[in-house]
Amino acid sequence: MNGSGSSVQRPATRAARLSVIEKMLLSHVITSQSQLSGLLSDEGIDVTQATLSRDLDEINAMKTRLADGTIAYTVGDHPGRETAETGISTKMEQQMSRVLSGLVTSVAAAKNLIVVHTPSGAAQYVASVIDKQPIDGVLGTIAGDDTVMIVCRDDELAEARADWLLAVASK
Repeated sequence: MNGSGSSVQRPATRAARLSVIEKMLLSHVITSQSQLSGLLSDEGIDVTQATLSRDLDEINAMKTRLADGTIAYTVGDHPGRETAETGISTKMEQQMSRVLSGLVTSVAAAKNLIVVHTPSGAAQYVASVIDKQPIDGVLGTIAGDDTVMIVCRDDELAEARADWLLAVASK
């Protein structure tokens, strides 16, 4: 697999579309529905303006004034912009730290994977917390009872994200 990124395949479902829209709002400054529609089109998702408007309402997106004065769509508690390393806002990193600090017992990188150990029964919750963040280079998670496997785009990124995750969980 090359480092330029693989193409992600998504089903043509409403849930998949809502997920893409939410990730776009978290990772881009989007000031209009037409801009968002263009980005979705680039991903192979064509929607009408009415559908897009309903989708934005469904995910509780709202227009918010950012620190630089720009008015853009945001979701949840993400009006701040992300750090360059991970793509996660400082506020979200702090919230992740509060959740993960008591649940992550060890972190290890192995090739393009990160293995995270938790107390028994906590792995699915930890995986969910990680999955909800648009962490650059993280493709997804798999959770068991006390172990989470995080799949990264490449080996170097897995090593960097493992170090970052350990730092977040140690705060």
